[in-house]
Amino acid sequence: MKKLLAIAVFALSPMAFSVSAGMSTHMENTLVAVCKAGASNSLYKLRDTVKSYHINKQRIFPRLVCNGENFHQFALSHGADKTAAKISPYMKGTVTIKDIAMTYGSDEIMAVNY
Repeated sequence: MKKLLAIAVFALSPMAFSVSAGMSTHMENTLVAVCKAGASNSLYKLRDTVKSYHINKQRIFPRLVCNGENFHQFALSHGADKTAAKISPYMKGTVTIKDIAMTYGSDEIMAVNY
């Protein structure tokens, strides 16, 4: 009987580990609440939600994805301009450097012979 129990435990253990490997329900509920608060366009609701769940804005806002969009785009797509403006300083930006010097093609350069 003990052998059968041990075999059953070893056979079912991968299923137990795969279930616990995902996100906890508390973490998922927290992130859903933050996404809802971001879409609400209420700065009070966003501040209250972030404060009640003890969320680090610098770590969460650039990485949070709601419905396949980053948090800033999610707020903008739901018409939440106030909350999008509030979280925009936390979003990572991109910098592009564009050379404004005039460049000539090889056919435009004139050869000078002395």
